[in-house]
Amino acid sequence: MNRRKLPLGDRNRVGKRVTQARQAKGMRQTELLARLQVQGIEISLPALSLLEGQKRPVSDLELVALSEALGVSVLWLLGLSDSSEDTEGPKTK
Repeated sequence: MNRRKLPLGDRNRVGKRVTQARQAKGMRQTELLARLQVQGIEISLPALSLLEGQKRPVSDLELVALSEALGVSVLWLLGLSDSSEDTEGPKTK
């Protein structure tokens, strides 16, 4: 596994948690990209790396798709909940 060479940026709040959830599931970036494609979200590998490095903004559509692809709540991705399975608010399907 490659280690991040540059410090995290400040363009989004979710990048660090996307990486955390992806690695906890033993998922490679290419697998996450494939899951996003199934949902109609096209992100390149370099763009995903920038997203995880918090150097690229994340759209609301991408946020919901990332939540579904990783099996975690949007609130958790945003750092607004300690539980990745937060049940407050509408469920994304």
